[in-house]
Amino acid sequence: MEQFIGDDFLVIVSRLFIALILSGLIGFEREINNHSAGFRTHILVGVGSCLMMILSIFGFIAFMDQYENIQFDPARIPSYVISGIGFLGAGTIIVYGGTIKGLTTAASIWAVAGIGLVVGAGMYSVAVVTTLIILASLIFLNQIEHFFPRFQFNNFIEIIASAEFEIHEAVKLIEKNHFNMKQVEIKQLEGGERRIHIWTNIQKNNKLVYLFDDISKLPGVINITKRN
Repeated sequence: MEQFIGDDFLVIVSRLFIALILSGLIGFEREINNHSAGFRTHILVGVGSCLMMILSIFGFIAFMDQYENIQFDPARIPSYVISGIGFLGAGTIIVYGGTIKGLTTAASIWAVAGIGLVVGAGMYSVAVVTTLIILASLIFLNQIEHFFPRFQFNNFIEIIASAEFEIHEAVKLIEKNHFNMKQVEIKQLEGGERRIHIWTNIQKNNKLVYLFDDISKLPGVINITKRN
């Protein structure tokens, strides 16, 4: 039984559980905010990366003791983890018109892979500090970003209108209400209707109601909605 488990079994198990806890904390933040990669994904990435590092450190000791000509390179497997995790992160990125979503979640997956590798190497204090930094970035810096208008262009106004709707009239109303416009996207729908997306800053939420009221009075407007 002892030969089956190995001398480093308790060390390996403890590192796996530490990776589970730290990556789970970051995944929980993503989960409660309804992001594409949440609790389970981050745990799998963190624990899996930790396992790869453990394999790199402990997996070839027996061969090294048995054969003198075997060279030990503990960085080889982790290097493939770092490069390979990019494919998983790319799957969480969504491009919708002029908006790109999922970059933060992709970055958190990549960072969790790093945490797993660090824990697998036994650098617990570094892993804990890194986890706290990432959580602070995801939770607190997200709130700070709302104070800066340049981060608000991920929100857009969607207008469903008939052919008689004139876009330049809506643009005039947007500028009249002191909103900054970044981009306009128009898509033709069936029956001559059009779907119009206008990216603008929304830091002045109290004026958004007045803007919607003004645009809704324009000829041809069927529906107007704020989306993000």
